[in-house]
Amino acid sequence: MTISTSHLTRTAGVFAVASGLLYIIIQFVHPAEDAATVTTGTWAIVGSMTEFMAIFGMVGVTGIYLRQVTASGILGLIGFVLFWCFYLLTAAFNFAETLIMPPLAAQAPQFVNSFEGIFTETAPQVDIGVLPAVSPIAAVLYMLGGALFGLAIFRARVLDRWAGALLAVGAVSTLAVPLLPHAVGRFAAIPVGLAMVWLGYSLWTLERRTILPHGGGPLLDLSTAT
Repeated sequence: MTISTSHLTRTAGVFAVASGLLYIIIQFVHPAEDAATVTTGTWAIVGSMTEFMAIFGMVGVTGIYLRQVTASGILGLIGFVLFWCFYLLTAAFNFAETLIMPPLAAQAPQFVNSFEGIFTETAPQVDIGVLPAVSPIAAVLYMLGGALFGLAIFRARVLDRWAGALLAVGAVSTLAVPLLPHAVGRFAAIPVGLAMVWLGYSLWTLERRTILPHGGGPLLDLSTAT
C-alpha cells in the first residue's frame, strides 16, 4: 500500500477513536490511588491503558489539527498545543505511576501515597518537591486546551462541528470536578472521551470520502465516482 497523506490522516482518526474509548473505559475501572493498590495486576493493566490512551491521543489530535490547520487559525494552533501537552504530561506522569511507584510501595509507602495524592488533592505525607504543581498545570492544559481546540473545530466547519462543541463543553465542565468526590468527579471525563471518538470518526470518514490522485490534482469525491 502506498503511504499517503490521506492514509496517515485516516490512521490518526482511528487513533483518536481508540484514545477516546480508552479514556471512557478507564474511568470505570481505575483503582484507588494509594500504595496498597499500585502493586496489583489491575493497576498495571489500567496504567498500560492510560499510557496508550495518552499516546494515541497525541497522534489523534495531531491528525485532527493538521486536517483543518488553515481553517482553525491561531485559535486552533493554541488549543492544539495545549491539549497535546496535556496528553504528553499524562503519558509522563502515568509512566512513573505504572513503572516506578510499584517497586517503591513496600519501601516508601508514604512517598507513593503522596505522589498518588497529587490528583486526588490529598495532602502529601512527605515532601515531594514541586510535583504537586503537576495537577494545576494538567488542569489548565486540559480545560483551556480542550475548550480552545473544540471551539476552533466548531468554527472551522471541516470536521463535525458539534463534536468540537462537545469537546469544548466537556473540557470546561471539569471546573465542577473539585466540588465532587474524586470517585464521582472522574466521570466528567466521559464527554471529552466521547468527543474524541466522534472527532476521530469524523476525520476517518471525511478522508474515506475523498482521495488525492497520484501526483497531485483536484480532490475526487468517492461518493460520486463509479
